[in-house]
Amino acid sequence: MHEAPSGPLPYYEDPGPGTGALPPRAWTAVSDARRVDLGGAWRFRLSPTADGADDAFARPGFDASGWDVLPVPSHWPLHGLGGGAGERDGGVPGARGGTPDYGRPAYTNIRYPFPIDPPRVPTENPTGDHLRGFDLPGDWPGGAAVLRFDGVDSCARVWLNGEELGTFKGSRLPVEFEVGELLRPRGNVLAVRVHQWSSGSYLEDQDMWWLPGVFRDVTLIERPEGAVADYFVHCAYDHLTGNGSLRVECDPPGAVTVPELGLDIATGETAVVPVEPWSAEAPRLYDAELATEGERVPLRIGFRTVRVEDGVLQVNGRRVLFRGVNRHEFDPDHGRVLDLETMRRDLLLMKQHNVNAVRTSHYPPHPAFLDLCDELGVWVVDECDLETHGFAEVGWRGNPVDDERWTPALLDRAARMVERDKNHPSVVMWSLGNECGTGRGLSAMADWIRRRDPARPIHYEGDPSCSDVDVYSRMYADHAECEAIGRRAEPPLPDADADRRRRAMPFLLCEYAHAMGNGPGGLTEYQRIFEAHPRCQGGFVWEWIDHGLRRRTPDGRAYFAYGGDFGEELHDGNFVCDGLLFPDRTPSPGLVEYKKVVQPVAFTADLARGLLTVTNRHDVADLSALAFRWVYEVEGEPAGQGRLHVPALAPGASARVRLPDAPRAAAGAEACWTVRAVLAEDTAWAPSGHEVAWQQFEVPRQAAPAGPPPGARHRPRRAGDGLLRLGPGRFGAADGVLRSLDGEPLAHGPRLDVWRAPTDNDRGTRWHPDGRLEHLWREAGFDRMRHRVDGVSLGDDALTVTTRVAPAASDLGLLAVYRWTAVGDVLGLDVEVVPQGPWTLPLPRLGIRLGLSPALDAVEWYGGGPGEAYPDTRRASRLGRYRSTVDALQTPYVRPQENGARADVRWAELRRADGSGLRVAGAPPFWLTARPWSTEHLAAAEHTYALDPGDVLWLHLDHALQGIGSHACGPEVLPEFRLDAVPSAFSLTFTPLRAGEGAGAADTPERP
Repeated sequence: MHEAPSGPLPYYEDPGPGTGALPPRAWTAVSDARRVDLGGAWRFRLSPTADGADDAFARPGFDASGWDVLPVPSHWPLHGLGGGAGERDGGVPGARGGTPDYGRPAYTNIRYPFPIDPPRVPTENPTGDHLRGFDLPGDWPGGAAVLRFDGVDSCARVWLNGEELGTFKGSRLPVEFEVGELLRPRGNVLAVRVHQWSSGSYLEDQDMWWLPGVFRDVTLIERPEGAVADYFVHCAYDHLTGNGSLRVECDPPGAVTVPELGLDIATGETAVVPVEPWSAEAPRLYDAELATEGERVPLRIGFRTVRVEDGVLQVNGRRVLFRGVNRHEFDPDHGRVLDLETMRRDLLLMKQHNVNAVRTSHYPPHPAFLDLCDELGVWVVDECDLETHGFAEVGWRGNPVDDERWTPALLDRAARMVERDKNHPSVVMWSLGNECGTGRGLSAMADWIRRRDPARPIHYEGDPSCSDVDVYSRMYADHAECEAIGRRAEPPLPDADADRRRRAMPFLLCEYAHAMGNGPGGLTEYQRIFEAHPRCQGGFVWEWIDHGLRRRTPDGRAYFAYGGDFGEELHDGNFVCDGLLFPDRTPSPGLVEYKKVVQPVAFTADLARGLLTVTNRHDVADLSALAFRWVYEVEGEPAGQGRLHVPALAPGASARVRLPDAPRAAAGAEACWTVRAVLAEDTAWAPSGHEVAWQQFEVPRQAAPAGPPPGARHRPRRAGDGLLRLGPGRFGAADGVLRSLDGEPLAHGPRLDVWRAPTDNDRGTRWHPDGRLEHLWREAGFDRMRHRVDGVSLGDDALTVTTRVAPAASDLGLLAVYRWTAVGDVLGLDVEVVPQGPWTLPLPRLGIRLGLSPALDAVEWYGGGPGEAYPDTRRASRLGRYRSTVDALQTPYVRPQENGARADVRWAELRRADGSGLRVAGAPPFWLTARPWSTEHLAAAEHTYALDPGDVLWLHLDHALQGIGSHACGPEVLPEFRLDAVPSAFSLTFTPLRAGEGAGAADTPERP
């Protein structure tokens, strides 16, 4: 790309993979060979450049007592943040005392945080020297041994007892060195120099925090004479005969026993026996043992066959539908350092939320994670440690995947992934990497993988021709395009042969439904396409978890930091927080919605005939593991419940089940059926009773009358002091705004509201500037609407207020007419809205906003719940009666934004501790949002700590809301969820609640 330097490049800039390492091999968690975990407290020194200190520290006898102490595994920038990330580890400060300065995390999505001049890197290259002394166990037998590093970012040079072992790159891949002849019984010293930047950094531009360090395990492993050098377990399943075939390649030769199958065979020999196959839904594993002269290795074998047939990806002869997520490895305190418990927790949460697949974006995970995927049952697309996305910023000039100098490093990365993970039944596809453009190096990787493991398909998204792969993969294709691809009617490629080949492939969305902030919207519509077209085999939501780093303000308030919070000169803000889990692994509303959308049991009902149709949408499992229950509710209160007898339907099968007779209900009362599928017994991932799927069916009824109840209406009259009186209400005589209700003053009277705190999806992306709704809304003035009173008139039984709501510098407007009436203690409001002018943009919201006393902090409502919902994210909202506090109604998105709406609310009550308060009802049902801060405050906040409750409770009673979409990195809001400015009408009633009239609310949004 640029003129090459004179002389040889230093090892950290050489584009090759490194020196001195042993050939890659299969990973196994345990064997009877001895192991020494070298994690723990290491001595640590940080230099600002690669040559900032000499290598004398690697020599025997070096005195590092003055160095700091750092835990390994770790990322060193997270241990120099006083009062912030990593503060719980106890490894900081070190010998010097105080808080050391180890640099700072930095986040970029695409752009390299250094000049693009491959393979060169900046002189400013933070370099961490690590020292670890250790003794061998007393029973260590001597002889051959390997030193294994499972992950070091981004380049390392290693010495043992003063002898250099070699260098390596490939941060999220293992490397081993032979060290047996160098070991001593006591006083061994391991020295590791780690550079943050290297030629390998150009291959690791993976939309995450740049975090150097020894962040995975370091292990010393005995290799006795005749130990297993490598092994490859070949397990296939014939779905026509029910037989499994087993063959284990091993160096050196040995024997394989599978007691449950009665097998005792030599390695290299093939056995064919009847077996139960492995799948994500039924992860059947057989315990086995591989024995050579020098080592015994326990195996867990799963029989399954993956192939593409008739344009469809099949496992064990059945089409599979990926209900997947992309998963980065992340912890808010430790970065990419994860323990086994956290990995298991991730998988349990996935299984409990109906997620059945993981794409390991964008690198192989910790190897123990795949063991857990085998055990619990998850389809895995194993992705190589490769992304060169930053070259897109310069037109892909110099892209390493199309530069033969880098091909050895690419092949090395492919081999280290495949050899490490080849024995996992959960791995059903290899992925070459992510967002690397196209090039000869990718083809070389694909050719090597296909020769080494022809039994698994190959994935890569970045080449539209699909020349190297077996599946057609896209990211963020919109619904219309996916529909066309499902019909194999996508626009043709210029090359007819390539077009025929791609059109015959199965289709995956390797990334879709970008889960940044509030959202993603449109999940239901994607799932309908997947279920309608066999070619469309699902996808992987981007992504699993927000990468917010835990920090605290000077006064101790916790929050999660994102790009720019550490002073980065180049960053991409909160784009690093785009997951279905919050950083502390609390499920977001998006994950709850995804669980509902992808639920593997579907229900439809013919209530007139009392019939329920149940459909099994599993790929493999029947319904024998599930129990079915029903509840009949009237006005949100249970009136009857019981069990349903559903046959053990095969995958894809349906059955009609008769519902019981509906319990009696009062005439005109609203009733609904809720049917649920729950686990009949405990499983490895959830207890019995865990809900897998559900559906509600509202019983048709006569529509409820709008407005106040029948009776004698109050007559509006002047009350003096510039006020008007109507029933329990007092209004401003000049502006017609409600000032108080039953003597309780309102902080802000009700008026039309169209603005919301923009969501991440409203903000859009810098690469789609025309669709950035926040910018367009602000430019149009939706955040600064003015209210003009055109008239206040008193009729015989109504107070009518006519207003025009409009922004400055525009002729657009909304004519809003408020008609107030009152019967007894009930104050009614009918609102009519008529747009004026050439509206082209959707409205953020359309409804009424008012300000109340913050003492009204207990909420009960009858409507959708328990969590938030918006027009295109409401599948998980179910009709019921719920209780909450105002605080618990808030969703703590890492970057604050519109949140917390409850859908389909018939009525809501807000109460003080003494039971006094306000009841609001609506016709049609409304969207309820209650906040201890204003929309303006919410929109201005960059972090949750900036949201201080004020002296007003802001209540939003919305007739309609704009949908959410996923335009932070995906499609805009679908047309059916767009809130266009059209004539609208809605009604509300306000009833004061007096002390002692009913109980307050519970602390969390649960059914009572």
